[in-house]
Amino acid sequence: MTIKAGNIVSHAGALEWGAGKVLEVTASMATIQFSDGKSRKIAASHFTTLQPTATASYIPPPEPVPVVKATRLKTTRKKIPLAAKDA
Repeated sequence: MTIKAGNIVSHAGALEWGAGKVLEVTASMATIQFSDGKSRKIAASHFTTLQPTATASYIPPPEPVPVVKATRLKTTRKKIPLAAKDA
């Protein structure tokens, strides 16, 4: 099997990952986004463990919900006149 970007594959040694979509292929590795939500890099020497899978079996991971950080309110300090400090 020739691995190309856009292919839907499964990893024979890790079926629990689910189906994956090939995102990028280089001479040494392929980056695959699996249905379990993780993106993994598979070495070219392990391409034989990748099997073609039906397109419908790939379920893209849900989009992460953006986390809104609480903002800290700025506090203003009262300035004490210098004469009042010494008294």
